[in-house]
Amino acid sequence: PLHRMLQSPLTLFTGLMERIRREIAHPRAGRPAAIRFKVNGVTDRDVIKALYEASQAGVPVDLIVRGMCCLRPGVPGVSENIRVRSIVGRFLEHPRIYYFENGGQPEVYCASADLMERNLQRRIEVAFPILDPILQRRVVEEALEYYLRDNTQSWLLQADGSYVRSLPGDEPLFSAQGALLKALAMEGVVGAA
Repeated sequence: PLHRMLQSPLTLFTGLMERIRREIAHPRAGRPAAIRFKVNGVTDRDVIKALYEASQAGVPVDLIVRGMCCLRPGVPGVSENIRVRSIVGRFLEHPRIYYFENGGQPEVYCASADLMERNLQRRIEVAFPILDPILQRRVVEEALEYYLRDNTQSWLLQADGSYVRSLPGDEPLFSAQGALLKALAMEGVVGAA
């Protein structure tokens, strides 16, 4: 039903802000909290300010941002609980995923909107919840967890605005796009043509 969707310019911005504020309340009440977004851009001042507030409240925030990001992670007292990574690989990707831990009752949205004022308030965009638990788990694993584990094609945004290549260290090499290709090939989705 339409009432579950977040739609701009009507409810998307306010819906995101309400969910970020809800995450801020969870650690104060002793409940699990986390925010994970996969988007192409983060430039909206109000969203950035809310994510800073979430960080200051102890909420872990992981952002996978392919392009422009005006937020600065890792600034003491401001954003030390925020991590931002960009994946540069074989595929030009456009999925937007919004994940809220929600006290142990995760909410996951697929969306068309980046975290930019023009997307959230001046265009027609939608975010729809993934309600089926199996599909929700798959979206979280393939669109978020793979990318947060990537240590071959990811770049980590630093507090000074520079990017540093993510290196595997002692961990095994892991490519998010490679793992996704492998998973899809096992399902017969890739190479079937």
